[in-house]
Amino acid sequence: MGIFDIFKKKTEEEQPHYDPTNIRVADIRKGWLFDYDLKTWEVMEEFEYDWGDNIFTYEYKIQAGTDTLYLFIEDNAGVYCTFTTKIKFARLGEAVEQSLLDNHKPPSEVSYEGIKFFRESESPGFFRSLEDEDSVEVVLWEYFDESEKHILLIHQWDETDFEASVGIIEKEGEVSNILPR
Repeated sequence: MGIFDIFKKKTEEEQPHYDPTNIRVADIRKGWLFDYDLKTWEVMEEFEYDWGDNIFTYEYKIQAGTDTLYLFIEDNAGVYCTFTTKIKFARLGEAVEQSLLDNHKPPSEVSYEGIKFFRESESPGFFRSLEDEDSVEVVLWEYFDESEKHILLIHQWDETDFEASVGIIEKEGEVSNILPR
């Protein structure tokens, strides 16, 4: 390395993927920290959903102490953050599983902890950790309550493997003090 090499301009690949003077929630990556709901969260893992037609979405496993949530960021006429926590699938009731096994989709309405959720969408795609090149097939059903503030997600990983999570949808402004590592 010559003396003048240290003065060479960084290539585009070496430039950060974000504007350091205007860090946004959509810039978050593994290892980053941010504040939400009076806690400081660290991004532990990154996941990618491939919905086909070159449409990708990202989910992040985040932790604050012993609390674990999953953050999904959507930029659709404004940036929204969905914070969810996994629940035991059986807590949705036997009728939900039976509907999936018999009809290959869950019922149009699901009640959980006194909240009635309505099925909004069904999305087949592929899922992978960004640390792994291999992906697995997944079908994701999204449910919202009447206010569209609460969300229920059902993932189907294979014929009899289901996972559920519930959460809340927040505006981008609810996330603050975003710090890259």
